[in-house]
Amino acid sequence: MRFKGVHHIEFSVLNYEESIRFFDQMFGWLGYRSFWTLDIGYRSTYYMARFPFFHSYIGIQPAKTGNKLVHVDRTTGVHHIALWARNRKEVDDFHMEFLLKNNIAVTNPPSEYPTYTPGYYAVFFNDPITGIHFELSHTPMLPSLSSYLAWIRVLKNIWRKHPEWKAPPWKESMRKLPSRHEQA
Repeated sequence: MRFKGVHHIEFSVLNYEESIRFFDQMFGWLGYRSFWTLDIGYRSTYYMARFPFFHSYIGIQPAKTGNKLVHVDRTTGVHHIALWARNRKEVDDFHMEFLLKNNIAVTNPPSEYPTYTPGYYAVFFNDPITGIHFELSHTPMLPSLSSYLAWIRVLKNIWRKHPEWKAPPWKESMRKLPSRHEQA
């Protein structure tokens, strides 16, 4: 079983230098480290949360073509990227001390989202240069009993609206993927 998710993702951005200034501020505020390619072969700047033993990282490259993304249009491509927050306080502080202070477009202010998983707490916002939609979210390792019960309550209410489901949503939503051995 895999224990890590995405290794890295790279975004092509409008106005590379201006984008790097924004991402330096944003990722710096969140405590990330950064490195770049020194323009050897290609140009990209990377941000990672753990150094030198990173789990995943985000790369920024200059775009050759394209226009600013408009999240609500849901055009083909990456819908949004979610970054880990240490706790709910970091989400709230980031919202107040970084997003609002820098007039960054907040699409959804900090809130708990019991539909996703117990204790899920996040803020959503758009990168002001290219329009990449971001989320800073916290999912507790051990949610509180009240968060767990809120999650069950929300999902049971959804289940009532779907009589075609034979199992509760937390089971109905799980999908089996074909393993490498089943595909051989």
